[in-house]
Amino acid sequence: MNLREEAKIIIDNALMSAMPDNAVARAIGKMDLEGGRLVLIAIGKAGWSMAKAAYDNLGDRIDRGVVVTKYHHSMGEIAECIEICEAGHPVPDENSYSATRKAIEAVTGLSEEDKVLFLISGGGSALFEAPAVSEEEMADITKQLLASGADITEMNTIRKRLSMVKGGKFALTCAPAKVYTVILSDIIGDPLDMIASGPAYPDSTTREDAIAIINKYGLKLSDNAMELMNIETPKELSNVTSFVTGSVKELCESARKTAVSLGYEPIFLSASLNCEAREAGRFLASIVKDHMDTRIPLAFIAGGETVVHLTGNGLGGRNQELALSAAIELSGLENVLLFSVGSDGTDGPTDAAGGMVTGESLGKLKAAGIDANEILKNNDAYNALKAIDELVMTGPTGTNVNDLTVALIKV
Repeated sequence: MNLREEAKIIIDNALMSAMPDNAVARAIGKMDLEGGRLVLIAIGKAGWSMAKAAYDNLGDRIDRGVVVTKYHHSMGEIAECIEICEAGHPVPDENSYSATRKAIEAVTGLSEEDKVLFLISGGGSALFEAPAVSEEEMADITKQLLASGADITEMNTIRKRLSMVKGGKFALTCAPAKVYTVILSDIIGDPLDMIASGPAYPDSTTREDAIAIINKYGLKLSDNAMELMNIETPKELSNVTSFVTGSVKELCESARKTAVSLGYEPIFLSASLNCEAREAGRFLASIVKDHMDTRIPLAFIAGGETVVHLTGNGLGGRNQELALSAAIELSGLENVLLFSVGSDGTDGPTDAAGGMVTGESLGKLKAAGIDANEILKNNDAYNALKAIDELVMTGPTGTNVNDLTVALIKV
C-alpha cells in the first residue's frame, strides 16, 4: 500500500472507534429510567446517531423526543415520537432557535417521576440556543468570537450568559424531573460545563471570567448583553447525573493501534493540541524533518482542537489550514505524509473533513499558480487543497470528538 492508502485506513478506523452507538448503550445500562414519562433530547453534530442508539435500546419507552443537529447530519426518521430538526452551525440561525423552543416545550411541566435523557455532542453551543439578546446580536457576537481566535472554552463562557438554556439553565427547566446526560466530548480535558456550553451542568466560570474575555478580544456588546455578563450562572444542580462516553483520546489510541498494524512505530505526541492551526502545522512538520534519517517507519500522532485567527475572507477550516501550513515545511521531502481531520467530517464551514499533504504538495500548488502563503493569509485552504485533490472527504460521520492529526514517515 502507498502512504495515502495507509492514511485512509488510519482515518477510517479512528472514526469507527469514536462512533457513539456502543457508548450510549453502556451509559443507558447504568440509568434508572423506570416510572413516569421519558423525554429524549439530543443536541449536537452527533445528535442523530446518539438518538438512534438510544431508541434502539429503549424503543417505545420513549414518550417524546427532539433531535437538534447540524444541516445534512440527519440520516432520516428514527421513530414517529422523535422529531428531527436541522439547524445552523457554527452560527445559530432561526432553525436553531425554533428547534430549541421545541425541546424546551417537551420538558416543560414534567413531574418528579419523569425522566429526561439528554444526549449532548459537540456543536451544541450553536445548535441549541434560546438567546436572551436579539437573534441578530447573538449571531454577531458568535461571529466576533469565531474571528477573534478565542478558544472553545472562552467562547462558551460568553455564550452561556447570553442564553436561556446554557450554563445549567436547561436542567433547571427540566426540574423537578431527573435528567440523565450522556456526553460525547469535543473539548480537551472533558470539562462538562463547557461541552455544548453545559446546558445541564453547574457552571464553573464567573462573571469576572466573562468580562476578562470581552476585554481580551475587544468584543463589541450592547448594554443589555453587558448586563447579562454580570448575572451569575447556576453553581449547583440537584437533578442531574452525567456520563461521558467518548473523547479525542479514543481517536489517538485507534490511530496508534492501526499504525502498529501497518508496520509503523507510533509516537504519541499529545491529545491536547490547542494552538493556532498554522503554527501546529509548522511544528508537526518540523518534527517530521528532524526524523527523516529514521530506519523504521514512524507515525506521529496528535489530537485536540486548534484555532484559526481570521485574517482573510477565504474558505477553509482549522484542519485544512494546519495541513496547508505543514505542506510548506514538508516541501521536497520524500515518503512523508501528514493529514489532519475533524472527527465530525466537516471542518469549519466546508464539506471537507480536513486535508492530507505530502512533500510534493507545495510543488503541485506552484504548478497550479497558487501561492500557499497568500492562501494562508486569506484563510482559503479549502480551495487550494481542492485544486490539487488533497482534501479529505468523509461526509458527516455521526460522531464529534475533536480532531486527529497524524504524520507518517515511510522508509
